[in-house]
Amino acid sequence: MEIQRQSGILLHPTSLPNEFGIGTFGPESFAFVDFLEKAGQNLWQVLPLGPTGPGDSPYQSYSAHALNPMMIDLNHFVVKGLIGKKDLLEAQMPNTGKVDYAFVNGSRENIFSKAFKSFCALAPESDKKALSEFEDNHGYWLNDYAIFMAIKEQMGGLPWYEWPDDIRLRRPDVLKKYSDDMAPRAGYHKFLQFVANCQWMALKKYSNQKSIKIIGDIPLYVSFDSSDAWANPEVFMLDENLDPEFVAGVPPDFFSEDGQLWGNVLFKWDYLKETGFDWWIKRLSHNLELADIIRIDHFRGLVAFWAVPFGAKTAKDGNWIEAPANELFEAINNKLGELPIIAEDLGVITSDVDAVREKFNLPGMKILQFAFDDSKANPYLPHFYDQNSVVYTGTHDNDTIVGWYEMLADEIKLKLHKYSASSGTDIHWTMIRMAWASVSKLAVIPLQDVLGLGTRARMNVPGTLVNNWQWRFLEGQLLDEYGMKLLELSQMYNRVTESSDQPQEENSDQH
Repeated sequence: MEIQRQSGILLHPTSLPNEFGIGTFGPESFAFVDFLEKAGQNLWQVLPLGPTGPGDSPYQSYSAHALNPMMIDLNHFVVKGLIGKKDLLEAQMPNTGKVDYAFVNGSRENIFSKAFKSFCALAPESDKKALSEFEDNHGYWLNDYAIFMAIKEQMGGLPWYEWPDDIRLRRPDVLKKYSDDMAPRAGYHKFLQFVANCQWMALKKYSNQKSIKIIGDIPLYVSFDSSDAWANPEVFMLDENLDPEFVAGVPPDFFSEDGQLWGNVLFKWDYLKETGFDWWIKRLSHNLELADIIRIDHFRGLVAFWAVPFGAKTAKDGNWIEAPANELFEAINNKLGELPIIAEDLGVITSDVDAVREKFNLPGMKILQFAFDDSKANPYLPHFYDQNSVVYTGTHDNDTIVGWYEMLADEIKLKLHKYSASSGTDIHWTMIRMAWASVSKLAVIPLQDVLGLGTRARMNVPGTLVNNWQWRFLEGQLLDEYGMKLLELSQMYNRVTESSDQPQEENSDQH
């Protein structure tokens, strides 16, 4: 993709501060956009926005298309007259700097149910028409997702592959009965998706009006326990009984000696080719409504993927299988044109992965935390970068810069000091400056590094299953002086794009 020289911040909306236990698409998101604008930033990168399951990972979602209802701004229901202010009391909790997912997930049902009931009874016809149009436009995924969530609730949260065979295998007569019996509850889930979509699109519009582009993130794979795998088993490597033949992961690498066993279902690429990659094209098209640029996580899996036999204890026992990346992107370009895609090309990267990325003009990723080791020709050192890349101090999978620096061996610290002409004081700003000064067209940093926070603010530790995805920043922590520093650096290194002349609209027209 053709890109201007710009910069921005990586922050998942769940990390925003408010009174409801988790960041939302509400006023706190708009305030963050205002901060980005004042700081001269033109990019806001988020993690996947889908509904999360056990483990709370945005990379293990119940849907490749849905949004997470937990990020709905609850005050919106009060403004719309669907609930009273007192109804929000059970969802309020102090911001402790962490998302309490158990509390958040348990405190929304009464509020959502009352809002849905009021909407059905009291909403103006214009809002009901908007909901109907949303259902029509998104029916290709929304119908399956809504009934999937309704059945999952009735089954006590069991994954679909543990449901009774008649509905697990989607026998037509049984599926019709479930769909008829659970239509009201499916309607509830459609309503939540409608509200979440309206709020997110209003936020995206506000960002775009301020010349801030949203960088979205889609996991390469979908969760086994997802509406996608249940409703479209032919797309995935499942046997006749709908059990996985292989599951996803990566071999041993920088992050894990045993590799990472993700457990996601793998794609049946022969079927996808036969259908013109229709499932992937629809997925990308949908996500490009939600974001201006898309980062494809684990891009190398589109060239060759690590297939681990189902039931294996670690990812060590897997093997590489080729995937038709060239044919996929040719089909995408023919159908949608050249897309604004960032290729997450980290990990075990071979020449064939680079060849596909370069053929389709997709910028790769450069991580400064990977740059400083004993090698002299480390490709993550800035003087080796090419312009068609995105430089990060670290990603959601890395420690913060401060935490990373504290753990460096003395000889590596010395190398870093010499390279950056610094003493190590305010190391996070040294690394931000290094990223901004690089030739990479795009530069993105996690907000934790702007704030200079240590390891306790880390978002995720790959290969671990607890205490991840929880970090939130506190009210008053994002100081104006940080924005001024970012603005100064962005002006110095030619990363500022002037704001749009489009009129600024209020966001009060959300449904």
